[in-house]
Amino acid sequence: MEPKNITARTALITGGAGGLGLAMARGLLADGHRVALMDKDPAAIERSKEVLRDIGGDLLAVVGDVSVEAACRSVVETVGDSFGPVEVLINNAGIGPSSLRPDAERRLPSVTEVTPEIWSRFFANNVTGAYLMLRAVLPRMRGNGWGRVINNTTSFFTMLRVLPYGATKAALEAASAVWAKELEGTGVTVNVVVPGGPTDTAFIADQSGIDRDKMLRPEVMAAPVRWLASELSDGVTGRRFVAARWDNDVPTSEAAEKSAAPIGWPDLAAATVVWPDD
Repeated sequence: MEPKNITARTALITGGAGGLGLAMARGLLADGHRVALMDKDPAAIERSKEVLRDIGGDLLAVVGDVSVEAACRSVVETVGDSFGPVEVLINNAGIGPSSLRPDAERRLPSVTEVTPEIWSRFFANNVTGAYLMLRAVLPRMRGNGWGRVINNTTSFFTMLRVLPYGATKAALEAASAVWAKELEGTGVTVNVVVPGGPTDTAFIADQSGIDRDKMLRPEVMAAPVRWLASELSDGVTGRRFVAARWDNDVPTSEAAEKSAAPIGWPDLAAATVVWPDD
């Protein structure tokens, strides 16, 4: 739990009205960061702001839809006017299987059930939203030579099991690896943080068939995000951190190493038989 006496940054969390967003915001506020919560539900985002008010610090709630480019740019400008340019972007917004139907975790959606409209909606929120937010914050991050992009994907098991949610998160995982490589050496890092299993939030409906007592608590996300948002993680990019494996009883550098692996599936490169020379 090391971060505390660190440089205060401006952090923007999309999907800020949800359980994971709140948990990450609580940790960042405790470290003195300026935190903006973005969500498309005005009532929910205001409730989240009230829940966090007891921590104190600089907190802003902004309404916006990540699937709309103009909204992404507007939110980034609003945050900049209040707190200064966004230095830490956490792409947490998304829709899950339960938004399709409450029992979708137990009775998996089929390719015939997932209409083109549903498919497009999932990709717009879970993949395109992260891309649009990155485009909105990147010029200032690059110009300042410092920035953090933290993307929330999902477990490999879910990627290969649940349509269309898993496919969107696999796409975001791959995009994260590409962005990390592109931005290498700029001072802007791109990493992935996942809870490590089903997490007790409204994202998973009661009808999912998963025992909530056995789910992870949203708070597991706080420690790796706090570390990544600090200068303690300078130079760390292209990594995927499993929050449930983060050990709060050891130094953060050790906890990070134990919970990390490369983004994506680099082991699949070994399956490439022929690749043309440059």
